Amino acid sequence: MKSRARVSAEVDAALAELMVVALEKGITGWPLPEPPIVDPDFPANPPSESRDLPEMGLGLLHADRGLIDGHLNKIIDLIVPHRMNLTDDPYEVHERWLMRRIDVVAERLVWAIATDWLAMALDSSAPSSERWWLAIALIDGLSRKPYGQPVHQGYHLVESISLAERPGAWHTSAEITSASMEWNPLGQTPRATEVVANEKGVLAAKWLLERAENGDSNQRLLCVEWCRLLLERRGLIEPLGLVEILHRRASDPEPEIACRVVKTLAKTIDSNREYGEKILATLSQREEVEVRRALADVLTRMFRRIGWDAVPHLNRMLVDDDESVLAAASATVGDLRFLDQNLWADRIKELISHKAPIVRRNLVMNLREYFENHPEDERGIVTDLWNDGDEVVRTRLRELLLRMEEVDPANFAARLEALNDANLEPLWAPMRIRQPERASQWEAWLAGKGERPSAPEPNTQHVSDMSESEIPELSDALDRLDELGFID
Repeated sequence: MKSRARVSAEVDAALAELMVVALEKGITGWPLPEPPIVDPDFPANPPSESRDLPEMGLGLLHADRGLIDGHLNKIIDLIVPHRMNLTDDPYEVHERWLMRRIDVVAERLVWAIATDWLAMALDSSAPSSERWWLAIALIDGLSRKPYGQPVHQGYHLVESISLAERPGAWHTSAEITSASMEWNPLGQTPRATEVVANEKGVLAAKWLLERAENGDSNQRLLCVEWCRLLLERRGLIEPLGLVEILHRRASDPEPEIACRVVKTLAKTIDSNREYGEKILATLSQREEVEVRRALADVLTRMFRRIGWDAVPHLNRMLVDDDESVLAAASATVGDLRFLDQNLWADRIKELISHKAPIVRRNLVMNLREYFENHPEDERGIVTDLWNDGDEVVRTRLRELLLRMEEVDPANFAARLEALNDANLEPLWAPMRIRQPERASQWEAWLAGKGERPSAPEPNTQHVSDMSESEIPELSDALDRLDELGFID
């Protein structure tokens, strides 16, 4: 019990200090937004002065000791290493470990208290306006870093505020089917698939978003993270003005913030294509290498959503001077085949002579589909790649040709005829090791001294049809197990 008392005392001191600091930061945005839910019999009366909030918060903190102890026990059970007996007291076993992490425990605890206060303020049966002012100021004061609790817990609280629903409430329900226990074939219940924004709640949530957007770089990063998560709620995108926030942050002076905006492009375009393309255009004009790399990473998603409008971005990335951008862009060239097969093949032909080796290496990934659509290879792409001189390009192409020899000898023969003047020894060397007879047959056919080999007959014998002696690996394994005494 002494260990519990010592840890609890340290947590109380850190909690009180953290709460006062957070509330003092939150009241800098005075006046605070009005509560979304108000009891008509007890109108909401905001504090007369902003400096009263820290005192009110400490008063409620000391008045409800059971609330703190309950949350503290849950947090301790979550964060302590689970390397002890079930009967051990975590305070005694991990006292020193906890003492070094008092700040972590206090932060989790203050977020839990803010969640409880917000739940009481959004209780439709008995809303507490006093706790509303404390909760909204505390959430704003705690939202100062773009990772950890402020991102995930803060997002859920912002969502709850915009919906005027208690935190943790399920805003949607699954469809009841014949496999459900509550299935009623004679009844029909409308399925709630969209959230409904609350007018006053939206004003309060927008106040929190504006505070984060107008703060320092960490707060702006947090604002973008909130927007990225809130884009999953289509009913909140327009009321909260999320795409407008992302459009402004696309021009943020910090490249890291612009890179975070890039990650939201796909969802933004899905919800509002016009604004999404504006954000993409703004980001494309930035010269920072971090932003260019981030855009190259999401280029495939852009092809799936905006089609031909993504081609100019691909063309610009293929002449970039950064190798990472070239690598990502060249790996996306294959998406052109969904727009125009001939354009895709022509672009591969153009990029064969690209100065960057990574671009030429990535082109080999497109050859399987290229052979299916252009079996004659009228552009001579295979010949140019084989004569490229890059060992990685030749190795990847060789593996593709060896696989073609197994499944499509006719096409493989056509490729050999096109490569007849080239050095084919790098192709024959591994084939002589894998299938020496097939290699001799192909060399003889190419020299005009034999017939073209046909496709090898597939092996139709299954393992279940083999005897134990016909499976040497299994037989050897069983013998070793028998020697070790595992088989009676």
